[in-house]
Amino acid sequence: MDSLAVNKVVAAVLTAGIAFFLTGLIGDHLVRNEVPEKAVIAIEVPQGGGGGGAPAAPAGPDNIDGLIATADPAAGEAYTKKICVACHTFNQGGAAGVGPNLYGILGAPHGHMEGFTYSAALKGIKGPWTYETLNDWLYKPAAYAPGTKMLFAGIPSNKDRANVIAYLRSLSPSPEALPPAGPVVPAAAPAAAPAAGGAAPAAAAATAAPGLPPLAPLLAKADPAKGEAYTKTICVACHTFTKGGANGVGPNLYNVVGMKLGEVPGFNFSAGMKSKGGNWTFARLNEWLYKPAAFVPGTRMIYPGLPDAQMRANVIDYLRTLSPDPIPLPKDEAEAAATPEPK
Repeated sequence: MDSLAVNKVVAAVLTAGIAFFLTGLIGDHLVRNEVPEKAVIAIEVPQGGGGGGAPAAPAGPDNIDGLIATADPAAGEAYTKKICVACHTFNQGGAAGVGPNLYGILGAPHGHMEGFTYSAALKGIKGPWTYETLNDWLYKPAAYAPGTKMLFAGIPSNKDRANVIAYLRSLSPSPEALPPAGPVVPAAAPAAAPAAGGAAPAAAAATAAPGLPPLAPLLAKADPAKGEAYTKTICVACHTFTKGGANGVGPNLYNVVGMKLGEVPGFNFSAGMKSKGGNWTFARLNEWLYKPAAFVPGTRMIYPGLPDAQMRANVIDYLRTLSPDPIPLPKDEAEAAATPEPK
């Protein structure tokens, strides 16, 4: 496979918004993704109560057409320069990055950029990008196009989405007509299923985050080469891994195992990360890679997380090797959770 094809695959996998993250950049985005507004796609669980069903979460975003008419495209541009430029370009004729160039997106077909490898999910959506479809997409990409490779989690704020859409509208020699000004129309909530006998809805149990399996046995059989390969496919959009490497959308990750959270020189971490405290233990890296937004609420990391437990161990083992004196692998869970010796 030639380098162009590899780049296309990477682009398809990391198209968001990362982040959160596109964090945070899918993120901290990757990351944020927060994609990605937030770093992961939140699954809203109705809360049970009394003898009946609780109000359900809205099925989709509010209708913000009326808000777009008075939105601030300059604020939308500023948002894209903080979050979206990790993956997209916006100038006329600009090359694709991790994601496609977005010049002229409003009114263009889904999968509009010639030569860019879109996911089947997005290519299968007929019709052009309208104000309504952009609103749905930016609210939650994975809900709009299930199976999308876009890791950006979405933009929950009506105002921010409206500003971004107003900016995207301006990226055209002949911008589309604005919708009429008016109030935001709240999304309708689907009917809630009744909960018998006051019990919590069954969906709550179904969407509860599973506990993580023991890490030490996974690290014992980890393959750092596979971890490195994963980072070169996914993480390099935001991070560098070499000694003395420059920070990108995310911080440089050399010597990260044992490092204090939020203390890479020259990188502006989110308030949530800076206030977390402590060091990057093996266990903490495992929790972070599993779901960044759950480990550090408010992170700007748009990457939604790595559900494969063994691949997380592979990545952690690779990160361990990024040191002049790698820390030994932990023998048990207590050691995995302990702060490694200073390096």
